[in-house]
Amino acid sequence: MRRPFGEVVLEVENISLSFGGVKALSDISFDVREHEVRAIIGPNGAGKSSMLNCINGVYQPQQGAIRFRGREFRHMNSRQVAEMGVGRTFQNLALFKGMSVLDNIMTGRNLKIRSNLLLQALRIGPAEREEIRQREFVEHIIDFLEIQPWRKTPVGQLPYGLQKRVDLGRALAMEPQVLLLDEPMAGMNVEEKQDMCRFILDVNDEFGTTVVLIEHDMGVVMDISDRVVVLDYGRKIGDGTPQEVRANEDVVRAYLGTSH
Repeated sequence: MRRPFGEVVLEVENISLSFGGVKALSDISFDVREHEVRAIIGPNGAGKSSMLNCINGVYQPQQGAIRFRGREFRHMNSRQVAEMGVGRTFQNLALFKGMSVLDNIMTGRNLKIRSNLLLQALRIGPAEREEIRQREFVEHIIDFLEIQPWRKTPVGQLPYGLQKRVDLGRALAMEPQVLLLDEPMAGMNVEEKQDMCRFILDVNDEFGTTVVLIEHDMGVVMDISDRVVVLDYGRKIGDGTPQEVRANEDVVRAYLGTSH
């Protein structure tokens, strides 16, 4: 049983983004409700990753506003956005290949650690107790994502599908209220995609995490999304439930192919 949707948690209002003379996004608006899975789809070059980069502070749009629980993002960097409660995975994995699964996911706890660097290095007193608490939290994520057998394995030795799972674990370690997923199924086989779909829905259901994802696999999008926004050459051409988007002639022409 899926959780009911809550209030609007994220608002994107009239966002425009240009690089030199090239418009990546033109007047994009949509919202995300608490506890939903919200997909952003569109052809290559549609502006999907640019949109996520605006939301999590990598890019600063020239026009428009982004609000998280009513608070407007104003010239915030990625760390400040993360501290507000927005987590992110990336299309191109940015894991520490020589570090273990456990240590990679531990890096996601950096925002939660209160001890200073000297106490952490010496591992004494409060710092040691805090590290134990942080590791317990990370072990819970490792169990949740079913990667216990590889917890001490260097990430670079893992198959690609498991590395994507570790990337998800690192984002979850931040305890985000909103989780941005940039092509979480890219490069996966059918079985790996099925596993990732299950984990995304479990994150949404068990943790109550709101999910915004970019994904090219339309079967996945239509199966797990509550609402879908469609971009094409930086413009919004569709927005609604999967059924509404499927029936949208502009979307069919631009992306989904000829309707039968």
